Amino acid sequence: MAMVDALITADDYFDAAASVREPTQLIDGVIVPNQPKQRHQETTLRILERLRSWTGGPGFGHAGIPIDMIIDGYNVFAPDVWWLADPARLDPDEYVRGVPDLAVEVRSPSTWHYDVGAKRRRYEQYGLPELWLVDTTGWVVTALRRSEAGVRTFDVEQKVTVDEALTSPLLPGFALPLAEVLAG
Repeated sequence: MAMVDALITADDYFDAAASVREPTQLIDGVIVPNQPKQRHQETTLRILERLRSWTGGPGFGHAGIPIDMIIDGYNVFAPDVWWLADPARLDPDEYVRGVPDLAVEVRSPSTWHYDVGAKRRRYEQYGLPELWLVDTTGWVVTALRRSEAGVRTFDVEQKVTVDEALTSPLLPGFALPLAEVLAG
């Protein structure tokens, strides 16, 4: 019989995080190092800049960079970019609990298989309204969303290529031209 290492809880993860120098996430009870490269960082920054510009008016929520979001007792994710419709969910002295309204995961060699696998499944399980998987190698964004509130799975999948702009029903008037985002 094969031995399985003990899973790490969210509480244990935060206890250990103080001694870890590199960014990590907790995915299904396993600490996963996050080692993005320059293309990943530049793409993430361009998406964040566009979202932050769109959120400039009252009632447009809040977009941010990776922060720890406690999904459940064995999952602490830090989406590359995230958006919350209700900024009141943010407490500057606490971790975010639960999923955001939009999570953006940008392809990174160290974490992409988690983004399209375990993290996608957990996001879906816990009711994330929309997930963007940004493939900087394939120059395509896959937007996964629910057709309406209460739908249990991502039942809408939209592939947006580099010559198109990504829009979302969650973000009225927002458009993300992929040629600009994926350039470089």
